[in-house]
Amino acid sequence: MPHTARSGAIRNDAKADANADEPLGATEADDESTDSGEEKLRSGIQSIEVGFRLLDVLTREPRAMMLRDLAQRAGMSPAKAHRYLVSFLRLGVVAQDALSGRYELGGFALQLGLARLARVDGVKLARIALAELRDRLDLTVGIAVWGNQGPTMVHWMESSHPAKASLKLGDVMPLLSSATGLLFAAYLPAGKTAAMIERELADTRRSSQGGVPRTREEVERVLAQVREHEAARVEGMLLPTIHAFCMPVFDSTGELALGLVALGHEGAFDISWGGEIDTALRECARKLSYELGYSPTPR
Repeated sequence: MPHTARSGAIRNDAKADANADEPLGATEADDESTDSGEEKLRSGIQSIEVGFRLLDVLTREPRAMMLRDLAQRAGMSPAKAHRYLVSFLRLGVVAQDALSGRYELGGFALQLGLARLARVDGVKLARIALAELRDRLDLTVGIAVWGNQGPTMVHWMESSHPAKASLKLGDVMPLLSSATGLLFAAYLPAGKTAAMIERELADTRRSSQGGVPRTREEVERVLAQVREHEAARVEGMLLPTIHAFCMPVFDSTGELALGLVALGHEGAFDISWGGEIDTALRECARKLSYELGYSPTPR
């Protein structure tokens, strides 16, 4: 069907569906007659927002859904949900199994997701998010990624009371004595980190530095704790009197994309699990993971 004819058919069918049952919500014409300027931009189109609840449910549900279950989860009647789904089906946002009648996300939803992933820059998003966190909590924060030599600092923002930490952009962090290193060692494939861990173990056995794992068994125990807390922390291990957290940001494949770092001086830095810094940095990391397409449950 030609595009213009198809568009006209969609408009006519949508009008028939809307007239046949309860109204879908505010229309564009209603907005134009009642709102103006900035108020109009804020009001939006209610029917789009209502219909999006169905897409949100389908996004979070790993399996195709029956109409009644989908409607219930979205908080609307099956009749109302069906009218939205008719339009979503025509647009390819939703697909329906011809035999079971169940609904799931369609091909156009996949194209939308792929287009978003192609444009997203994790480090750029993290810099924006960490700038807000630094200003709100007055923290020294940074971003680390895995480089050729190991976990590497690629961004750094000081608080109003900078930590006396001799860190700079491009520094490669040790795997066993830094929060950043422990995070990457815990979440990266062992093949990427094994040689570096063995070198550091050999060094620690010859040194008197306290708190650092000295055997492979101790390393595995510490890394298991990192995975249990879904974060790494150190208390004065790499730099005396300096505490630090590092939180994981995952990509759409579930792989570790980068680490968010926060550090500060002993006595002025809340190093407790569940404390203000842990909670704020963890929430920031979760939001960034979501932006990169990560889902903690399989889709």
